[in-house]
Amino acid sequence: MRIARTASYSLLLIIVMAPAVHADDPCLGEDEKKAAFTRSAALKKAEQAGRSAALFDAYLQIMADDCMDRYDKNAVMQAKANLPMLGRDLAKAAETQGALYSTDPKRLDGQATAFRYYEAIGDHQEANRVVLKAVQARPDDLRVFEKAWNIDNGRYGPADPSTGSRQPYSSPPAFRQELTKVASTNADRLMKAEEKDAQGLTGNIGELGKASAQSLEKLRSAALWMQYVPGGDRPARDRAEQRGDTIMKRPDPTFTQGQAMLYYEFAGSPKAKDMTAHIKKKSEESQRAMEKAGESMKGMFSQKGEAEQKQFDKKKADLEKELGF
Repeated sequence: MRIARTASYSLLLIIVMAPAVHADDPCLGEDEKKAAFTRSAALKKAEQAGRSAALFDAYLQIMADDCMDRYDKNAVMQAKANLPMLGRDLAKAAETQGALYSTDPKRLDGQATAFRYYEAIGDHQEANRVVLKAVQARPDDLRVFEKAWNIDNGRYGPADPSTGSRQPYSSPPAFRQELTKVASTNADRLMKAEEKDAQGLTGNIGELGKASAQSLEKLRSAALWMQYVPGGDRPARDRAEQRGDTIMKRPDPTFTQGQAMLYYEFAGSPKAKDMTAHIKKKSEESQRAMEKAGESMKGMFSQKGEAEQKQFDKKKADLEKELGF
């Protein structure tokens, strides 16, 4: 009797606890169920259409859904088995078409770039190869370069079989070395081009304005590339300071020191900061002097006007007296 009663209590406990167990499973909600069925339907549609890119996307969605195995284990098995090979095939086709890397996730034909396919299947080595190829094809595109430089952000290696943990992925040093070469080449090219622009800094004021604008633009661009080479952007900033010194030696500093200050502000060295402060102070003094001169001229005209008015009034009074008014 006691054994039967204990069994009844155990059964009752299981029945009472069962809903709580289900309630704790985040995959048993209606939203999760609906999402899983939607992904299964998308997979079937892609299979029927025979479109590789759509099929790849469907596989990706299934692999990203932690709840899919509750509702469609077969779809999960398909995705695991087929995704890597399909991704490589699509990546090779995209590379053949010249679609190496783009900031847009999709092209007009609905397919992705070679980089995105390789990255999606976790083939970081091949992803590095094609993004480096894209950088070398467009060496002056800073956005593509920066993507390549920061490519390891958010990357992880394969899961550890025993623990399931994943360590952050680091690209081989050779990859970063190739990028450094590209940055160095761009910086050198811009610095050389700036030398030609700087020749106009000693010309007339019209030439100075154009030359200084073009020179500064190239120095700033060179500095951006120099961030990725040993030594940083100091060479570009040092040259900017030299250009400021060149302008300050001109015989017309009153009209040209504004351009010199732009160079000094970019240079940012202690000397350049002192020169910037000096130019600003001189400019403020000149402004105050001009305002004072303006007030003085205004006063002179005012006094002259008052004197002329008095003289006119006197002549008028004399005339009226003479005429007997």
